[in-house]
Amino acid sequence: MADRPLPPEDAGPSADAARALGALDRTVHAPGRLQILATLYVAAELDFNYLLGHTGLTRGNLSSHMARLEQEGYVAVHKEFVDRRLLTLYRLTRQGRRAFSDYRRQVIAALEALPDD
Repeated sequence: MADRPLPPEDAGPSADAARALGALDRTVHAPGRLQILATLYVAAELDFNYLLGHTGLTRGNLSSHMARLEQEGYVAVHKEFVDRRLLTLYRLTRQGRRAFSDYRRQVIAALEALPDD
């Protein structure tokens, strides 16, 4: 199969869409974090075990993704004891909600800018 030449940098909507997709927020774009953010986007607050079951991530993956989201200011964490057991609750911050909304809008716009077959 022959290599196709790359289009010039100003090649129209396809190049614009590719640039837009390349500029997406990498924190949101990671599949595990995207799944977490989408789940939290429609809920006021969710606990660790719910997210664990809903996302299918391992405990370690979920913990590391949540740490990154908390570090970026996208997720707020609240820990409390209920019946002597630790309950960890997560909610999107205003910044996290905005980041997810912006990401969603950018992906939709970039994909819609691509020509149909």
